[in-house]
Amino acid sequence: MTIETTTGGVLVLILIMTLVTLATRFGGVFIMSFVRISPRIESFINTMASSVLIAIIVPMAFGGDAGALAALAVTAVVMLTLKKPLPAIAAGILAAALVRYSL
Repeated sequence: MTIETTTGGVLVLILIMTLVTLATRFGGVFIMSFVRISPRIESFINTMASSVLIAIIVPMAFGGDAGALAALAVTAVVMLTLKKPLPAIAAGILAAALVRYSL
């Protein structure tokens, strides 16, 4: 199946991606409404958030450019210092931008 990359084709693709995204988001909430949240399931959900974050960060740490490494280092230092995620994320973005701008 192919879809032409004209304006209409692109809009159809965006619509399909929107529907798939909504189905997965709402579907997960719908399915979980039938599950009793036990301490074990709550622990699983909390652990999954960390593992997804680690799956994103580790490849960047080993294969990223100088901007990615600077962002990772600055974010880690600010997070450990302030213990607040928003300033740490902002500092990491700023560090990546500065390194990439200067290169």
